[in-house]
Amino acid sequence: MPGRLLALGDIHGYPAPLDALVEAAQIGPDDTLVTLGDYVDRGPNSRRVIDRLIALESRCRLVALRGNHDLMFTEALNILDEDSTRFAEFWNEPLLRIWAQCGGFDTIESYGSLEEVPPEHRAFLDRLVNWHETDNLLFMHANYDPLLPMASQPSDLLYWTSLHHSVPDRHHSGKTAIVGHSSQKDGEVLDLGHVICIDTYCYGGGWLTLMDLHSGQLWQADRRGQLRTVPAT
Repeated sequence: MPGRLLALGDIHGYPAPLDALVEAAQIGPDDTLVTLGDYVDRGPNSRRVIDRLIALESRCRLVALRGNHDLMFTEALNILDEDSTRFAEFWNEPLLRIWAQCGGFDTIESYGSLEEVPPEHRAFLDRLVNWHETDNLLFMHANYDPLLPMASQPSDLLYWTSLHHSVPDRHHSGKTAIVGHSSQKDGEVLDLGHVICIDTYCYGGGWLTLMDLHSGQLWQADRRGQLRTVPAT
C-alpha cells in the first residue's frame, strides 16, 4: 500500500485508539499521516499520546498540525518558563483558566507536573505546524477564511472557530478542506463536499477516525481501542 495520504482526527489524550488505528491500517514508511491536532487534554494519558506521535515520526512521514488544546499546553509551558510565580497563581491567568476548563489538569496529571514535561515533548510541540496543503487538499485543525491563502489565515479560525458556528464556503483554491475540532457527537464523519470533518468525538464516547484521502477508506476505534467495522464508501 505505497504512497497513501492519511488523516487522523482529534486524539485528546487517548493512546489506545491511536495504537489500534496505526496497527489496523498498517501505517508504514511510504505513508503520509496528517494528524489534525488536539493530542492532549480530557483523556487519561496525554503524555503517552505524545510519546506515540514522536515514535510515529520514524515509522511514516508524519505531518502533525497544532490544535487549540496543544496551543494552550504550549502557552502554559511558556508561562511557567517565563515566571513560575505567575503559574503558581494559576487562576489569575485567563489562558490557564480556559485550559483548565478544557481538560488541562488531565494533561498535567499525566506528566505529574508541568515541570516534568520532557524536552523531547516540548520539542515536538514546537515543531507542530499550523496547516498543510497538497495539490488537491487543505488541512487545518478548525476552520478557514475561503478568500485567504493558507499562509494568511487568522489564528482564531485555524484553531478555534467551530463548524457548528460557521461553515465556510469552498476555499478560493478549489481544494477540499480536511478538519477536526468540531466534534461530531453522532460519531460519524461530516462530509459537506468542500469540507470534511473527522473529529468523531472520541473523548466523549464516539470514535477516533483515520481516513485514507485517496480511497476514502475509514478506520475507527473507541477510547478503549476497540475497532469499529466501517462500511466501505
